[in-house]
Amino acid sequence: MANKIYPDAAAALDGVLFDGMTIASGGFGLCGVPERLIDAIQAAGTKDLTFASNNAGIDGQGIGKLLRTRQVKKMIASYVGENKEFERQYLSGELEVEFTPQGTLAERLRAGGAGIPGFYTKTGVGTLIAEGKEVKSFDGEEYILERGIRADLAIIKGWKADEAGNLIFRKTARNFNAPAATAGKLCVAEVEEIVPVGSLDPDAIHLPGIYVNRLILGAPYDKQIEFRTVRQREAA
Repeated sequence: MANKIYPDAAAALDGVLFDGMTIASGGFGLCGVPERLIDAIQAAGTKDLTFASNNAGIDGQGIGKLLRTRQVKKMIASYVGENKEFERQYLSGELEVEFTPQGTLAERLRAGGAGIPGFYTKTGVGTLIAEGKEVKSFDGEEYILERGIRADLAIIKGWKADEAGNLIFRKTARNFNAPAATAGKLCVAEVEEIVPVGSLDPDAIHLPGIYVNRLILGAPYDKQIEFRTVRQREAA
């Protein structure tokens, strides 16, 4: 078994990054985001990137870091709120955005990973989403053709993995990480803990190690919160 474990994010991405590449990234908001790998991409200065990700983080967090450094050329995303720099670049024409409904984005990534070049869906019919796309009728109903996504690289964040790359996600951090992993020609994962092969229950594995090419230990992590809401203290 080839050693998949690398000492850090920079080493895991060595020889992988190039200008103009497409990257599929896991994460939802600030949950399950491959923070160490994003930091390494920022440090490498790789530019003109296309990211397929549910969202672009927030200002200064997640992919938002790469927007600040102008390394992202295009976002394929379903949610673009809570990020003023994203908004500014999009409205000024500096950033290309391909809006994709959330379920459609998940299916585009899954389809790409399964070798399915395209699929038909009712989501977006009769809206701006359908512009320029093939429309086909099935049983008297219109559907639009969506393309599967194949990325040059997938970057994901997991909870626990064994040395073979078999991986478990924790709770909602599962989000877009698994489909993003399968859509990449090469997948690099960062996790909170790496254990020996045989330590994990095979029935508990969310992503088989065959999809994970390179692996790093990213811990410790800070728990990032998008919005902190507290109750006003009542007067005594």
